[in-house]
Formats: sequence, structure tokens, C-alpha cells
Amino acid sequence: MANPNKAKGTAWESAVRDYLNVFFGLVDERGKFIDPMNGANVRRAAQEGAKDVGDIHAAPFVLEAKNTKAPAVPTWIRQAEIEAGHAGFPFGVVVRKVRGFSVAMGRVHVSVRTWTRIRLALGMDTSEFRALYGWSASLRGLDTSRWYLTTTVRDLAHLISDYRRNVPSGVSHAVR
Repeated sequence: MANPNKAKGTAWESAVRDYLNVFFGLVDERGKFIDPMNGANVRRAAQEGAKDVGDIHAAPFVLEAKNTKAPAVPTWIRQAEIEAGHAGFPFGVVVRKVRGFSVAMGRVHVSVRTWTRIRLALGMDTSEFRALYGWSASLRGLDTSRWYLTTTVRDLAHLISDYRRNVPSGVSHAVR
């Protein structure tokens, strides 16, 4: 790949996808899908230009993967939410690489609105949801559109697993 930054981004996307597929038990010891037609499989999405559908599909989430030095989290969250809409998924989140740490310790950022929608779908109160999935808040000034919540990729994996298990329409077993 000619562009080294593109190569870093692709490697991060693949690492997140692989981590989640192993976590969910969707791949064998060689990393091949146990059931290639399972809608729960986590996949890297093909890029679609102006109607981009995000980097990784982990139904019902679209993950926008970022491997950069300079964070622009509120902008990335808006991008993830738009791309989730394009893909027909209810939730868009950002998954940011943390240098020097494993994939499991990558940072996951969500808007307050998305966080609330996920929490309500799971039927949890604020303190229970925050404690169970390790959420911390970033409140930037008075503009609430710049506020977001953060957890780890490991905690997101637990969240996705719980969502799929407890929300009736969590994941279709047909390929999207």
C-alpha cells in the first residue's frame, strides 16, 4: 500500500475486527468464520464514497476506526453516526487506537444521545450502565454537541454481546 497512513488505518480496522470476532467466538483457530453467513460476524465494510457506511460492521453498531496522533473526537462521532445511518444501523461509534496498548484497550467514543439510546434499549439506569461498561464522560464547555462518553474496546465487546443477547432485534442471523 503506497500511503503509510492508510496502511496504519487498515491495520487498526483489521485488528479491531479480528479482536471482536475472536471475542464473540465467530472464528475458528485459523481466524476463518465458523459460519460465513452469520449476520453476527464482524466485517470490514467496503468504502462507498459519499455514502460511506463506516469501517467496521458489528451489528447493530457501525465502528469508525481511527489511528491518528491528533484526536478530533466530536467530529469523528458525527461522522460515525452519519455513516451508521447510511449503513442502516442504529448506532455509530468511534474506535481509536491508543499507542503502546493492545486492541482491547483502544478507546471507544459515543455521543451522549447514542449512549442514552443504547442504555434505554438495554433497560438500564445511568449508574448501572456507566459502571458495567466502564464509561467516563468528556464534557467540553457548554456546547453539549461536543460532549461524549468513552470506554474500551473490551468493554464495547461485552456491551455488543449483551445487546445482542438481551434486545429482541439485536442481530439478524441473515447477512445484511
